[in-house]
Amino acid sequence: MLRTRRLLVDLDDLRPNERQPRMGDKVDEELQRQIEANEGLFEPLLVEPDPESPARFRIIDGERRWTNLRVLADAGKQEYRRVPVEATDRVLSDEERLRAWIYIHRQRKEWDAKEKEMVAYRLVELVGRASAANILGVTVRELDRLVQIFELSEQFRDLPESAAAITWARELNGIAKTLVTPTVVEAVTTKVSKRLITNSKDIRQLRTILRDPVARAHFLDDPNSTVQSAMMRIAGAAPAKASAKPLDDLQAAIGALRSLSWTEVGALKGDPDAVARLDDAVSLLQALRGSIADT
Repeated sequence: MLRTRRLLVDLDDLRPNERQPRMGDKVDEELQRQIEANEGLFEPLLVEPDPESPARFRIIDGERRWTNLRVLADAGKQEYRRVPVEATDRVLSDEERLRAWIYIHRQRKEWDAKEKEMVAYRLVELVGRASAANILGVTVRELDRLVQIFELSEQFRDLPESAAAITWARELNGIAKTLVTPTVVEAVTTKVSKRLITNSKDIRQLRTILRDPVARAHFLDDPNSTVQSAMMRIAGAAPAKASAKPLDDLQAAIGALRSLSWTEVGALKGDPDAVARLDDAVSLLQALRGSIADT
């Protein structure tokens, strides 16, 4: 049984966990204002004894709060140097640490899909697919999708923000697996790092490019090729021109959706980002219909 005790410790006696699931910048001015308004933290950090230095503690949950307390203390506000913590009575195993982190964030409803993918990958390493899926509360199929996305994200390097790698990987994972070969992944990651691919729409257009042999060869073989230059090589492609009618672009979008294969649709199952985009599209279409309908 795990036991904890409540302590007040100095900022310097805490250190972050180098394998913290939460990614991205942890400095948050709004959180700093909340800490000042509350005259400190309401919720203590969860920590464990530091295996490298018994007199110190390693953070299990609360690195973002610790980071912003540090910002305030470094600005001369020394009253924020003393940090309330719940300290475990021993060093946790990797599995215990992840279980604790998952439980806390599910309770707070702060779960971030980007973090979920990293944790899914780590859990599979520790306890296997079936147990990992059970801990996360997802199906094994959904777990596999999360792991695949994380593995893809590891191939995106030299990005200004490390969290962006997951975003790119999610887009690429939405393309049929038969189209996304290792050569395609290498080409995409290289072009993203060189800023030849700059947005999600570019990735989605690969569904068309990779099915055309001429466009595919151009995209993969020319290191300076772009999605736009590859699209121009698709058989029967015509130069873009202004729509004759206001809804012509909408008709083109409907055609693109109808051309999606069942494999591609199946790959999107359970994807919260895809659901959110479809919800936005439905809301927009309903509003548009309401504006132009007779009644």
